[in-house]
Amino acid sequence: MAQYTGVAVSPGRVIGTIRTMAPPVAEPASDATLPEGADAQAESERIPAAAAAVQATLVRLAERANGDGKKILEATAQMAADPSLTQTAQGLVLSGGKTPERAVWEAGDQVASMLENLGGYMAERATDVRDVRARIVAELRGEQAPGIPEVDEPFVLTAIDLAPADTATLDPTRVLALVTSDGGPQSHTAILARQLGLPAIVAAKGIHEFSDGTEVFIDAGFGTITDEVTEEHQRLSEAWAELQRNPLTYEGGGGVLADGTRVQLLANIGGAKDAEKAAAAHADGVGLFRTEFLFLDREDEPGVEEQTAAYSETFAHFPGKKVVVRTIDAGADKPLPFLTDADEPNPALGVRAYRTSWEKRSVLTNQLDAIAAAARSTEAKPWVMAPMIATVDETEDFVGLCRERGLEPAGIMVETPSAAIIADRHLAASDFASIGTNDLTQYTMAADRQLGSLAHLNSPWQPAVLALVKATCDGARAAGGDPEVFGESANKPVGVCGEAAGDPGLAVVLVGLGVNSLSMTPRSLPAVAKVLSTVTLEQAKDLAAKALAARTSEDAVSLVRANLPILGELGL
Repeated sequence: MAQYTGVAVSPGRVIGTIRTMAPPVAEPASDATLPEGADAQAESERIPAAAAAVQATLVRLAERANGDGKKILEATAQMAADPSLTQTAQGLVLSGGKTPERAVWEAGDQVASMLENLGGYMAERATDVRDVRARIVAELRGEQAPGIPEVDEPFVLTAIDLAPADTATLDPTRVLALVTSDGGPQSHTAILARQLGLPAIVAAKGIHEFSDGTEVFIDAGFGTITDEVTEEHQRLSEAWAELQRNPLTYEGGGGVLADGTRVQLLANIGGAKDAEKAAAAHADGVGLFRTEFLFLDREDEPGVEEQTAAYSETFAHFPGKKVVVRTIDAGADKPLPFLTDADEPNPALGVRAYRTSWEKRSVLTNQLDAIAAAARSTEAKPWVMAPMIATVDETEDFVGLCRERGLEPAGIMVETPSAAIIADRHLAASDFASIGTNDLTQYTMAADRQLGSLAHLNSPWQPAVLALVKATCDGARAAGGDPEVFGESANKPVGVCGEAAGDPGLAVVLVGLGVNSLSMTPRSLPAVAKVLSTVTLEQAKDLAAKALAARTSEDAVSLVRANLPILGELGL
């Protein structure tokens, strides 16, 4: 028997046969040059022709895809058409005598290295460049590009990691589960797996010890893979399959604990289309409206009127309901040419999010003007918050800008340990807090959330992260609040809008720590609501205390799961 463990990113229990992603395209020999007498011009012209063929293939795949998958494929297709790669490669053929394959390989390295040096979001695109490079080389060789195996029977897909174009074409009717040896909880692979409801584990070192065709049992709630398939495993996988045939439903009205305690269950969205889906899933409102969608991939800031129209369209899906709007979170992995500095040595710790307003005030004030105008034209109840707040001065400054425009409640995101530790002072100056567990975990553990090698550190189950969540909730209680606005408890609200909120077991812990709203992808709403319904507030507090006192994140997970049998029953 062999068993391997990785980072669980999307739950589920399945038995299936492993099919391994085709190996990466082999690098052409470094000394590969054109044979004597070859027509360099003709050879160089093969490169844009191959790139065009790759682009056409990606466009066809995009036409069959939906949602984020479609966007990723379209973006990758555009990269295949980018002349910076093909022209550089052609130059290496014409001036250096390289073969087209070697020239494309070296040109891809040059472009990818340039992007990596820029850091943040641009560095992430380096993976896309290398994916396109490999596809062009395969086209030049007449080989099949790496991709998801074409087999008739459903299978468990294993891979080192998946390129964006591959994750975008995942078909849940063919792929039973996904296991990668690299990648992290915030990778394309993890995000799309959650959206598809596909059981998935990342950073599972050793997974490739299993040969193609091996039957395995995947428990993607625990993050384990084993080739010893027992009768108990059969029972668990059948229970999961039954849950897929008759999925849990959510009819709105918040999460109701066994003792009647209510917890708002909200949705994370990125625009009007997402808002429509969230409303259809009966979300009780929006806990995180990411407004960057309007700013990305642009050379200039959108005007106030354009922003107002976009926000109004989104707000219209939630009349009379809470919509928590996050002001622009530019920088780090989302650089903007008109707002952020591409030359920062460490963008994740640089001038990002609220900090961009220090030098370019109008971008933030224009956005707040647009949000205020959209609020006046719709019946939604917008709550506005600033990301990446570290000091009380920043909180007071942002809240003041909101008050001037009649935007209330006005709050902050708790993503830095500094904001969590003195949350009482931040919340004395603001109306609410929303914890972004993705960044809070990254900064608490000093571990880049984009690196698969650090995936084990980037778990919101880390006791240190849970301690900062508790500190934030304790600060909210100390700061107090207006009972007419915030309910009988008069505690200022603390929500969680990071990936942690959609983990049913962790949702119980968060509620036990004092969180009173959870925001997640709409797909996660039914499971979170179901698990919350099985515990009282006192039981949630007890589980939170156990997780907080745990020695490691793994111990915290095990302790909570052992006391929440519903997770096992549902295959979560």
